[in-house]
Amino acid sequence: MKRLMAFTALAGILAGSVSAQTNFIANSFYEGAVPMSGEGYIRWAELVQDLSDGDLVPEVFTGTVLLAPRAALQGIQDNVVQVAHHAAIYTPSDLPVANAVQELGFAYSDPTTAIFAVTDFSMNNPLQLAEWEANGLVYLGAYATPAYVLMCSSPVRTLQEIRGKRIRTAGSAVSVWVEEAGGIPVNVPSSEMYTGLERGSLDCATNAASDLVDRSLLEVAKHTTLLSTGMYWSGPQWGYNPGFWAGLTSEQREVLMEASARSMARMVIAYTEKVEAGLQASLDAGGNVYEPEADLADHVAAFRERTSADAAEKARTDFGIAEPEALIGDFQATMQKWQDLLANVDISDEDALTELAMQEIFSKIDAATYGVQ
Repeated sequence: MKRLMAFTALAGILAGSVSAQTNFIANSFYEGAVPMSGEGYIRWAELVQDLSDGDLVPEVFTGTVLLAPRAALQGIQDNVVQVAHHAAIYTPSDLPVANAVQELGFAYSDPTTAIFAVTDFSMNNPLQLAEWEANGLVYLGAYATPAYVLMCSSPVRTLQEIRGKRIRTAGSAVSVWVEEAGGIPVNVPSSEMYTGLERGSLDCATNAASDLVDRSLLEVAKHTTLLSTGMYWSGPQWGYNPGFWAGLTSEQREVLMEASARSMARMVIAYTEKVEAGLQASLDAGGNVYEPEADLADHVAAFRERTSADAAEKARTDFGIAEPEALIGDFQATMQKWQDLLANVDISDEDALTELAMQEIFSKIDAATYGVQ
């Protein structure tokens, strides 16, 4: 408690005189084994210090010791932390634009394309930029999960087997699909998947297969079905407090941009490796990995097509977007742009991905003015 009070006091000092400080607090609610924290915050902090020659020194918190998942946005706004990961699905009323484009998550399954396309969109689309500003944060890069699959305590390979199952979901699209398939969606944070499966309040969790190891789900979910139920990218991987950001020099902001570019490459590469390792570890521990049966696969495919077609109308009716066709069209065009850009790139090459992100995104952003009100 004394340590937390000390950091809260430091946050107050930073709010009053940021420009004299290079130490700052960074928070990700995921545990360190998860790439969003491991690559995106722990190794990112080391990278920031190296790139700045020790000028910028993040103090990193992972897990929920400092901020709960739903409290990250408030923590950024109140300068309790100077930068944090925030999943926008936890605050849909505050971030309707981010949640409107997240509805397309069911339609995509390539995290490498998504992590850079979402960053590109989120740092350039006027409506999305206005939303970040209105909510008191400066956006500096995306996260993108691998395709979420079903990790269950009993086999779920068919529509019959999914009926009545209580399934942890995140976001409205997958929840709607679960209901249509006959399951029961349960919207709880990913940090509660293990206990839910262990205690029987959940039958399945939809999440990246890397969590079979990273969150030890292979202990409580012996049956994994490789059915893509979408992926997630809503909200910033690095959302900065605007007062802190404005107090930095342009050179310091450029360091943080470069750190974002390389850390995104590292995250997506690490996730790919961890998914493969998680599936193999589950098999080695006596678990089962299935492909979905035709009826379940066809049901998802039909829902995916319908969700994409209905995305603009849903953005209008559910999220209050005045010109949803333009928003959704811009996002889809940006995703296509990055599919094309990455077509001939080795997506396991950290340097190649970093160079492309710098060239196509961050070199086009003016560090002297971006995010400065």
